[in-house]
Amino acid sequence: MTNPIESRSMLDKATPPPLNNSVMANNHSAEANYGIIDWFKKGLRNYTNFSGRARRKEYWYFLLIQTGLMIIAMILDTIIFDTGVGLFYILVALGLFIPNLAVTIRRLHDTNRSGWWILISLIPLLGILLIIFLASDTKHETNQWGQPAK
Repeated sequence: MTNPIESRSMLDKATPPPLNNSVMANNHSAEANYGIIDWFKKGLRNYTNFSGRARRKEYWYFLLIQTGLMIIAMILDTIIFDTGVGLFYILVALGLFIPNLAVTIRRLHDTNRSGWWILISLIPLLGILLIIFLASDTKHETNQWGQPAK
């Protein structure tokens, strides 16, 4: 059984404190030097954040790396298990499901839409509307999910 004080200190290490406006401005300037992998790591680090905003770069680079990992997993499954969808593909898909859901919802928030719009992808042909929402530009005004992501 863990000590509550010890658990609290571990939680403090895992969850960074909220940023004030001056630190957030510095964070945006740091993001100017991000590469594709950095955007992917940012999406992974924020896998429990369903209430913020994510800019287009974060979403699309996350999706690009996720797709690449899925293809690599399929190739490994084909080589090792002689099947396209096997153990590696399932592990990657399950491991990235929640982070993908979180970054998609944050991206919708950045376009000033509720995260519930993700459910439109379940309706055939209307899912194209979700792609349009995800590709649209950031709304530059502050909304209920926070300040603009860029």
